[in-house]
Amino acid sequence: MAGFHRARTAFLGVLLTGILIEPASAGVVARIDQSRQRMRVYVDGYPAYEWPVSTARRGYVTPSGRFRVGLMAPMWRSRKYHGSPMPHAMFFRGGYAIHGTYATGALGRRASHGCIRLSPGHAAALFGLARSHGGATVVIRD
Repeated sequence: MAGFHRARTAFLGVLLTGILIEPASAGVVARIDQSRQRMRVYVDGYPAYEWPVSTARRGYVTPSGRFRVGLMAPMWRSRKYHGSPMPHAMFFRGGYAIHGTYATGALGRRASHGCIRLSPGHAAALFGLARSHGGATVVIRD
């Protein structure tokens, strides 16, 4: 019986050691730095991508904070801005979303009404990652 308990204890020690040295399973996290107009994407705690973005221009706001992505739509049309296309939209706070833009020349500087804009290819990649990992977290700082 003592051998069983020693073996079980050793197994649990190995199991716990393995858990502690593995990165926390965080799924997909998109970190947006508004001062740099950049997004870093992490998958399961590891850096995966860094892309230019456009956040709110003067007179508009991109909210700062930590949010969970809710509604995801492969193609959305803005109800507020004349049906503007929002490919690969990932909504994180009411009407705010991360989405693709065809105005790629503005990426890397403030140009939006508050959403976070990405190139269409980057938006598709982020959307696919979020879908395959069961969602995403968005962290925005000024």
